[in-house]
Parts: sequence; structure tokens; C-alpha cells
Amino acid sequence: MATTPPIAIENIFISPGHNFFGHHATPPGEHPTVELREVECVAGQGLLGDRFFSFKVNYPGQVTFLAAEVFAEVCRQLAVTGKSPGVTRRNLITRGVDLNSLIGQEFEIQGVCFAGVAECSPCHWMNAALAPGAEAALYGQGGLRARVLSNGWLRVDA
Repeated sequence: MATTPPIAIENIFISPGHNFFGHHATPPGEHPTVELREVECVAGQGLLGDRFFSFKVNYPGQVTFLAAEVFAEVCRQLAVTGKSPGVTRRNLITRGVDLNSLIGQEFEIQGVCFAGVAECSPCHWMNAALAPGAEAALYGQGGLRARVLSNGWLRVDA
């Protein structure tokens, strides 16, 4: 298990359906992103109620993370105001850790264990969801894709 500084959770988002995944060359879907105060994590399956819950065995993107610091900087660069980090459709908005450092590592947040699998690379949809230039601005810092290793609950830090 990687030793990490405390990782704060600023926001939790789930969506019941795919807006972009599997929509190549077609318009995006219109499934809402729902902000929660807490979410149940299920080992090997993901976040209860999310579109990737029980998607495939050992699916690397059972949960996705984005650093609040990165979102704020990208918004500053692109002169974006008033948008929620939920537009990125990442599940957990964190503070206090370089998410890329968790690739290939097991780590724990609020007693729930995760395996960092890969960068959650931005796609061209970010340009429509956030602002033109968002895909390029997020390159190399688009977040983290992870598997859920243990059952438990995550809550937004007060």
C-alpha cells in the first residue's frame, strides 16, 4: 500500500449512463451527473449507482479521480468560471495528492482501498463539456483510473 499524504474528497459524482463513452462519431448522451455527499464503494465493481458499476471484470476505470487543483488551474487558463468539476464526469474530486503518482500503486482513502491503474486521459469531449482547449490543457493531468479493492463508504470532507 502506497504511503500518501491525506487525500481529501471535495466532490463525489456519479452518472447512471454514458454520455461520451461509446459515442464516438455520434452526439453525446444526456445522462445527468449527480453530486452526492457519500457513495458506497463495492470491491471489484465500483461506485454503486454509477455507469461503470459492474461494467466488466477487473475494469480499470471502476472509479475515476481528478485533482481539484488541476481543475482550478485549467479553468484559470481557459478563463472558465462557474462550472462544476462534475462536467469532467470524473467520480471523485480530490485535493492533496499528485494523482499520477498513484498509477501502479495501491492506496487508501477513508478506509477504502484502491489500485491506481492508469491516467484518465482527457478526450475531445472535454472541449465541449468544459471549454475549447480543455483536452490539451488536461493532457498529462486528466486524472486517475482505479479499481476498487475493498468495500466501504466515501464521504465529502467537511
